[in-house]
Amino acid sequence: MKLSVLANLYGQKSLDETLAILSSLGVEAVEIGAGGYPGKAHCDPEVLLNDASAYAEFMKLFEKHGIEPCALATHGNPVHPDKATAKMYHDDFVSSVLLAEKMGVDTVITFSGCPGDHPGAKYPNWAVAPWPEDFLAVLDYQWNEVLIPYWKENAKFAKDHGVKVAFEMHPGFCVYNPETLLKLRNACGDNLGANLDPSHLIWQGMDPVAVIRELKDAIFHFHAQDTKIDKYNTAKNGVLDTKHYGDEINRAWVFRTVGFGNDLAYWRDIASNLRLVGYDKVMSIEHEDSLMSIDEGLKKAVDFLKQAIISDPKPTTMSWA
Repeated sequence: MKLSVLANLYGQKSLDETLAILSSLGVEAVEIGAGGYPGKAHCDPEVLLNDASAYAEFMKLFEKHGIEPCALATHGNPVHPDKATAKMYHDDFVSSVLLAEKMGVDTVITFSGCPGDHPGAKYPNWAVAPWPEDFLAVLDYQWNEVLIPYWKENAKFAKDHGVKVAFEMHPGFCVYNPETLLKLRNACGDNLGANLDPSHLIWQGMDPVAVIRELKDAIFHFHAQDTKIDKYNTAKNGVLDTKHYGDEINRAWVFRTVGFGNDLAYWRDIASNLRLVGYDKVMSIEHEDSLMSIDEGLKKAVDFLKQAIISDPKPTTMSWA
């Protein structure tokens, strides 16, 4: 398994500068933002698909710094009820798939998306309760009339181009836990899988190791980000929290650099269970720790994960057994 970083944390720097920093820290792979919420600061697929010299210069940078591009990140909502918004995210996804194919990268990361509650809606509607029964009608519309038809078509498109789609299980979107991920995968094909990010699972009350074992062969990518639950705020208000991420002292939970939400044994168990289910690609650091600078948070994450990640190939023999 290799140590990776989602590079959009240095979106204010050039890709050359960013890769130089990552290389100096001993990072082996990089996940590149290519549209959607991660942006296109380091990679604009429309340009790179149509400008041979720009593409050649882009690819030379990875060779220059000895870092492997492992995935393109184009998180968005391609089933947004606003047609223009949906088209923007859909176009980013399509371009990212085509660029991934050209680069020889096998994974594009995104969200499942969340539709509105009916064809004339303006905003997404994330339904997470079975009562009142209005919510069941919303879910039926979203899954059977929008989500499944969209991803059946686009899973096939990605598969035809040799690319896997890794959904980040994220609240606010229809796929937010293993059950919803497997529901969409079973309906649309095994080319859809998970970008397993523990940070979004922890505050929902899930155990990342249980999730890893449940998803098994459906894990296509892994984000290394931690979450700290504030036991005092949670004791008063529960974990559902719409306060701004910058209001750390009053929130039920906050994103943290790995090791500042859970300890080394916790993360070593995650790394070991990834190996147990056969995932051996990358642990890709995502930095969204509002208590630390980017430089400090990244360095601490790299130093911490070097103690948890298992890098050598799995042994094929056991001298003691």
